[in-house]
Amino acid sequence: MPLLEIHQLRKSFASPEKEVRLAVDVPSFCLSEREQAALSGESGSGKTTFLNLISGILPVDSGTIRVEGREITSLSEAKRDRLRAAKVGYIFQTFNLLQGFTCLENILLGMSFGDGKPDRQLAKRLLERVGLRKRTEYYPRQLSTGEQQRVAVARALAGRPPLVLADEPTGNLDSANAKEALFLIRETCEETGAALLLVSHDPTALEQFSSRKDFSEINHAGREEERL
Repeated sequence: MPLLEIHQLRKSFASPEKEVRLAVDVPSFCLSEREQAALSGESGSGKTTFLNLISGILPVDSGTIRVEGREITSLSEAKRDRLRAAKVGYIFQTFNLLQGFTCLENILLGMSFGDGKPDRQLAKRLLERVGLRKRTEYYPRQLSTGEQQRVAVARALAGRPPLVLADEPTGNLDSANAKEALFLIRETCEETGAALLLVSHDPTALEQFSSRKDFSEINHAGREEERL
């Protein structure tokens, strides 16, 4: 059984002019345990929406998403939130760190949303693993952009999720920090046994993955308009 299994997934949005636009139409997609895969595509192609559907942040219009065999699309928003906390680590492009909390507190807070209790020692070990042992009590505003990304990586892995999603994780970084961040994400996922699904339009990031596809190959949204 695949770790992530998707069938007939669809999601539409209404424009300000009340026109309905189909953003995601994915007939089938699977990701195996420990697999690391990348999806390429330009901004606006639906990549982030796809990840938000997988993580349960957004409800689907139709279709099924199974994570470790559990179908999540029929769950309430609260239950999707709990499942995401326990099963999915999400590395956001904008990091989404809470500015009023230290690095350590950001990770502990992320742990508190899952089924387990916040583990201070594990949080410290994760920060040490990403090279921030001396930054545990720093606030995000006191960190460089690259350091904030490392905190985001540590937070995503804090609950030991079987699945990690990464949305343009190098988009806000210079080339040197981008290369380092990508290496860190892939290596830490491998160490913890998590599968990784990354979306990006950065060729340098994409070329690191042997398993990669153009998102348009699996997302059929827009194909009808192209034919017209």
